[in-house]
Amino acid sequence: MANLKELRGRIKSVASIAQITRAMEMVASMKLRKVQARAQAFHPYVDEIRHMIEALAGKVANEGELPLFQGREVKTVGMLVIASDRGLCGSYNSNLLFSLKKVADALLAEGKQVKFWVYGRKAYSWLTRRGYTVERFFVEPPLDKADFTAAKLVGQALVDAFTTGTVDEVRVYYTRFQSMVKFAPTDAPFLPIRTIATGEAAAKKGYELDFLLEPDATTVFNRLMPRYLETVVFDAMLQSLTSEHASRRMAMKGATDAAVRMNKGLKKVYNRARQENITKELLDIVGGASAVS
Repeated sequence: MANLKELRGRIKSVASIAQITRAMEMVASMKLRKVQARAQAFHPYVDEIRHMIEALAGKVANEGELPLFQGREVKTVGMLVIASDRGLCGSYNSNLLFSLKKVADALLAEGKQVKFWVYGRKAYSWLTRRGYTVERFFVEPPLDKADFTAAKLVGQALVDAFTTGTVDEVRVYYTRFQSMVKFAPTDAPFLPIRTIATGEAAAKKGYELDFLLEPDATTVFNRLMPRYLETVVFDAMLQSLTSEHASRRMAMKGATDAAVRMNKGLKKVYNRARQENITKELLDIVGGASAVS
């Protein structure tokens, strides 16, 4: 009977775990829909500001007045790493961080110094345990509550690090959401900006301005570039957060399915043990009755 009591306790525990993981799956699904909607609504803004910058780039008089476009010899690389604050999201963090380690080790092997700006407690604890240099850890607000103001703070910190010479190159390392079951660790260049042509190269593309400029194009361009970089950071945050919730949803669904299968197996074992006990009791009764007669 002690064995049956133990099995009943295990069945009850597994059923409770399944209830918890099912609830966490539902919460992750709800958050995933919200973040996906935010990401989709944000894309038109990113496309419009990039189109505006490309149109302005051909009107810039002196390319030397664009500090964010000036490349130099790379001795120190700064990386913004965006991970999660909480666990229970499957292999989301481990895939990102072990992929990051390969990139960082390759840079160190080339004789370059690597400094990190971190968003997400999991990445911060992982990097500090391995002795990497973390220049700044963004604690507030947490990633799931981050808004464009937080992206502006992060973008300004990265721009300041580049313009003051603290780093010679900046990259953004995050997880890009591709589908409900696929999330790709992404190493995106950030500074200096090489994806937008300026000067004569931009003028050859023939972008036309449909607005008046005041003051000159170079001043407007330099003021607009930090805003564009902030949109890049915020887009990376949204992509990472979407990937985190999708990964957590998959992990909790897998845990729920495993708990349900385990519970079925335990119930079979319990029923078999219970039947064995009943059979033994019946045999004892029959044997006792035969002895008396």
